[in-house]
Amino acid sequence: MGAPSRDELPIPDYDHLPVTGLGHRIRSLDATDVETLLAYERAHGTRLPVVQVLEQRLRELAAGATPSGGDAAGLAPEAAEAPATAGPVTPATQGPPQNPPSHGVPTNPSQPRPTG
Repeated sequence: MGAPSRDELPIPDYDHLPVTGLGHRIRSLDATDVETLLAYERAHGTRLPVVQVLEQRLRELAAGATPSGGDAAGLAPEAAEAPATAGPVTPATQGPPQNPPSHGVPTNPSQPRPTG
């Protein structure tokens, strides 16, 4: 038997899942489904972290773990997490007011001095 095709995989968009979410997605799969993913991964990507996650789950299932409830195929695809951004600037979060430097200050050597 050859490697399964993308259409035969128990998780849609498997190729686009981040490795960090794969462990949660495969918890509802039985050993046959995990073996299908492992065969596909070895034939197409051979990403070591992914292979390790799938092999670990197979060991857990062989040791008596049972698939969790839920449907891995029915979950929405995971997206990469957006980087944290700063919140909006409000009077409570803005810095102290700043005045522009005075022009022609004698202590500022880059400014011309008045002649007189």
